[in-house]
Amino acid sequence: MPTDSPAPADTPRNPPAPAAQSPAPPPERAALPDPGPGPTLRGPDAPKSEPATPRGYRAVFAVAEFRAVFAAHLLSLLGVVVSELALTVLVYDLTGSPLLSALTFALGLLPYIVGGTLFAGVADRYPARRVLVVCDLLCAACVAVMLVPATPVVGLLALRCLVAAIAPVFTGTRMAALTDILGEGDLYVLGRSLLRIVSQSAMLIGFGTGGVLLTVLSPRGAITVTVVTFLCSALLLRFGTQNRPARATARAAATATGDGGGGGALLKESLSGARLVLGDRRIRALMLLFWLPAMFVVAPEALAAPYADAIGAPPAALGLLLCAMAVGHIGAELFVGSALSPRNRSRIVLPVAAVGLLPLLVYAARPGLPLALAALALAGAGAAYVIGLDQWFVDAVPQELRGRAMTLLTAGLMTVQGLGMALAGLAAEFFPVHQVVAGSGIIGTVCALLLVAEVRRTAPGQMSDTEGRDGADRHVTSR
Repeated sequence: MPTDSPAPADTPRNPPAPAAQSPAPPPERAALPDPGPGPTLRGPDAPKSEPATPRGYRAVFAVAEFRAVFAAHLLSLLGVVVSELALTVLVYDLTGSPLLSALTFALGLLPYIVGGTLFAGVADRYPARRVLVVCDLLCAACVAVMLVPATPVVGLLALRCLVAAIAPVFTGTRMAALTDILGEGDLYVLGRSLLRIVSQSAMLIGFGTGGVLLTVLSPRGAITVTVVTFLCSALLLRFGTQNRPARATARAAATATGDGGGGGALLKESLSGARLVLGDRRIRALMLLFWLPAMFVVAPEALAAPYADAIGAPPAALGLLLCAMAVGHIGAELFVGSALSPRNRSRIVLPVAAVGLLPLLVYAARPGLPLALAALALAGAGAAYVIGLDQWFVDAVPQELRGRAMTLLTAGLMTVQGLGMALAGLAAEFFPVHQVVAGSGIIGTVCALLLVAEVRRTAPGQMSDTEGRDGADRHVTSR
C-alpha cells in the first residue's frame, strides 16, 4: 500500500526558525554506549574518553520500545501486502471479474477517510497500547473470517473495507505514541522516517513474497500468513511497549463535546477533533503539504501499464516502472535522515516540496524507459522533504489533539492518493498517457508553490494567534 503512509524539537520554522532542543531521553530509554573497535592502551595520565553514543538511525534502534514498534510494523505490513495480493487472486478465482478483482485494491484505500474521520477520537481517548493491540486483534479476526470457505465475495469485500477503516486509527495512534517513546525531537523524526522506509520497501518485498507464496499455497493459505503477522504484531506491542495513560480522558472528552461519554461522545469528539485540526491555519497548511504532492505523484504509477505499452517496452519494464519511485524515495530518505542535521533537514523542506514534482515534466517528451525510470526515481527522491515536515507538524499540533490529528493525516494521505490514481486514469481516457503524467507534474507543482507560500505565511512569528486559530482552537489549547 502507499506510504503508511506515510509520514516527524529541533527545526527552524520561518523557514527556517530557531531550532528547539530535543528532550533528553528518560533513563529507561538511554542510548547504549558504543563499545568501539576494541580496547586501547592508555598512559597513566591519559584522559578517559566518554563512551560514544549511537547517532542517527542507530540512536533510534537503541530505544527498546521502538524496536518492538518497528518489528510489529514490519510484520503487519508484510502481512497486509501479501493478503492484498492473495485476496485479489481469490476474488478473481471466485468471480472471474476483473472489475471486482481491481475493486479489492481500491477498497484498501477508500474506507480510510471514513475510519480516520469517524473514529479518530479513539487515538486520544484510550491508552495507546490498548488501542494498538485491539486494532491488531480486530484485523486478525477479520482476516480469519476471510479464510472460511463459506464467506461470500460480498463478505470478503466488506471485511476488506473494515480492515481498511481500522488502519488509520492504528497508524495515527502509533504516530502519536512515537512522541511518547522517542520524544518530540530528532529521534521522533528519524523513527517516522524508518517506518516510512519500511512501508516503501514492503511494496518491493511484499508483492514478491506474495507471488512466491501463491506458487505453493492457495490464496486462502497465503491469507493465513496475515492472521499470523497481525497476532505477532499484537504480542510485540502488548509486551514490548509501556502502558501509558490516554491523552484525553473520557470525562474530559465528554465535557468538551457536551455528551454523556458514550459512543455518541466518541463520534462527536472525532468530528470535533477534525474541525479543530483543519480550523487551525498552520496545521491545515502543513497537512495539505503532506497531501497534495502525494496526490499528483501517483499518476505515473497508476498509468505504468498503459505507458509501458505505449512505448513498446517489454513486460519486465512494468515492474521497473512501479519500483523506480520507491527506490528513489528510500535512497533519498536514508541520505537525508543520516547525512543531514535537523537544521538542514528543516531548510530543505520548502525548496524540495516546491520542485519535487518537476521531474514528471520529462514525460511531456514521451521518454523511453531509461529516462522515464530516472524521472521517476527523482520524483520519489523529492518526497524526502517530509522528514523535516514531520517535525513541523508535531510542533504545531497540541498534545491533546495529536492522536486525532495524525489519524486524520494518515486517512487523508491514503484517500488523496487513491483519488489521484482515479483522476489520472480518468484523464487517460481522453488524453495520451504521457501528457497526463506531465500535466500532473505541472498542476502539482503549481499547487505545491501555493502551499509553500501559505506555509511561509503561517510560520511562527509571521501571524498572530487570532489569525491562526478560531475561538474553539483557543479553547482547546487552554484546557
